[in-house]
Amino acid sequence: MNATPNAATAIDTRLLGYYEALERASNDMLAAARAADWDQVVKLEGACVLLIAQLKHAASEQNLAAEEGKQKSRIMQRILVNDAEIRTLAEPWLEDLDQMMTGKSRTLH
Repeated sequence: MNATPNAATAIDTRLLGYYEALERASNDMLAAARAADWDQVVKLEGACVLLIAQLKHAASEQNLAAEEGKQKSRIMQRILVNDAEIRTLAEPWLEDLDQMMTGKSRTLH
């Protein structure tokens, strides 16, 4: 009977691993944004899309234990903080990109 709880724990740990991988990618995206390496940010964003798809699939088949749910919540909070800073750092870059795409010159008022 001990094999069943261990197997369940291994599955839950794997599910939590997706959240941890997303957090690492989020940290890497933030580092790239701080360095104004927008190509790397975009590349990492693509990796996150893949991780999120894998996470959704895994989450539909597995559940986290209570303690792992708390870890997931802490991870998600850190990802949201990173995302907010990335967005703040990206705003000027996105504005410049939009102006280049529309052909408008940047003027100060």
